[in-house]
Amino acid sequence: MINKQTALPQTPLRIAAAQAQPVSGDIMANIARTVELAGVAADRGAKLVVFPEKFLSGYEPGLIAGDPAKYAFEDHDARLEPIREVCRHREIAVIVGAATRDADGLHISSLVFGRSGERIERYHKQHLYSSEAAIYRPGTQGCMLEIGGWRLALGVCYDSGFPEHARSAAMNGAHAYLVSALFSLKTGYHQSRIWFPARAFDNTMYVLLSNHVGTTGGWETCGASAIWGPYGDVVEEASRERAEVITALLDPAVLADVRERETVLADFKAHGDETAGRYVVRRLD
Repeated sequence: MINKQTALPQTPLRIAAAQAQPVSGDIMANIARTVELAGVAADRGAKLVVFPEKFLSGYEPGLIAGDPAKYAFEDHDARLEPIREVCRHREIAVIVGAATRDADGLHISSLVFGRSGERIERYHKQHLYSSEAAIYRPGTQGCMLEIGGWRLALGVCYDSGFPEHARSAAMNGAHAYLVSALFSLKTGYHQSRIWFPARAFDNTMYVLLSNHVGTTGGWETCGASAIWGPYGDVVEEASRERAEVITALLDPAVLADVRERETVLADFKAHGDETAGRYVVRRLD
């Protein structure tokens, strides 16, 4: 566990959420789309961009389970080189959703690439829907990224529905909580507009959602990727139906002001709660 009492960041950081409709099962087309939208985010000054859950294959549980060698990723997968290249060329970090496989089986993961193109870490989704649990194994630890003095914790979709997941990130020193997701048109917009402001305000940290648009894996999705401030207010929000990139500036002065006025996180720590889970910490700069 990292030092929970570490200082707040000193300089602003611009981050981005990208949303688009993946091409079902077309890994190379989705990688090309990732590269394109990462370039858009870099053009707008972002140092990091987040993509939706399992974006590199589409959500597509049947395809992935039927041919994991084709649709899931292992360490050092050569197909990911275009993403590494755009990171190197544009000096932007990329977090993109994918199915991965290792000796333990299949996972729903966020792949993390640093600003110089190196693969930093894989975060595995810890909270699985019942239908996912038949195919995938849950992750067992959180992932914290450090860039420009900011500590950014990762989540995938259903993780964000559990207050303990974001609280564990905050207890481990997170200033922001970045979530790749698939939220559906039928219920997902309602869920996301309850969960994400609550995760932000309860923990006085920035929160980002990157969601799909269109249809993937049989789900009609609701778009509306967004970034919330530490007071639970919407800073930027995307449309509900079209591909786009949104950015927001994480401001250390805003973070410090909200945490001074809203002391729930400090008061929680003062009670000596030690429920925060295990985290691996990786630097992006």
